[in-house]
Amino acid sequence: MAKTTWTIDPTHSEIGFKVKHMMFTNVSGRFEQFSATGEMEDDNLELSSFSFSADAASISTGNTDRDGHLKGADFFDAENHGQLTFQSSGMKKVSDSDYELTGDLTIKGVSKPVALKVEFGGIGQDPWGNTKAGFTLNGTINRKDWGLSWNAPLEAGGVLVSEDVRLNIDVQMVKG
Repeated sequence: MAKTTWTIDPTHSEIGFKVKHMMFTNVSGRFEQFSATGEMEDDNLELSSFSFSADAASISTGNTDRDGHLKGADFFDAENHGQLTFQSSGMKKVSDSDYELTGDLTIKGVSKPVALKVEFGGIGQDPWGNTKAGFTLNGTINRKDWGLSWNAPLEAGGVLVSEDVRLNIDVQMVKG
């Protein structure tokens, strides 16, 4: 079996999320600094493993005050827990270009299993001869499972920030 190594192309990738604010609007954010690597046997996605890391202090929602709050102890506690990490445990084909990626997501020192939907976009060669692969990953996690439990009640009922966080990830990997 031939093993190949892949690394993320950060200039063509985005690690994003959405959270409901006040129960009726979405706030989007992303991580600006991240890395990922993968290994694949015989170009078979089901025989692959991936690891990912994001700098918690690189979170960006387009609002400096909100970003500061997210970096603080109420949420990511970036000073004491600088990295969010993911280590895959399996990749299963669901249909033609759809897969399920499972693994452990670690936030604030807490590791929990997650499953993400993966759409494999394909493999191609760029104009400089690099082999690249594209993936779109989606999933929902409950932030309280990782100790991100800060919230504020609303006068009309409900809470300021939803527990569910929708992950929206677009990744381009480069074959090494």
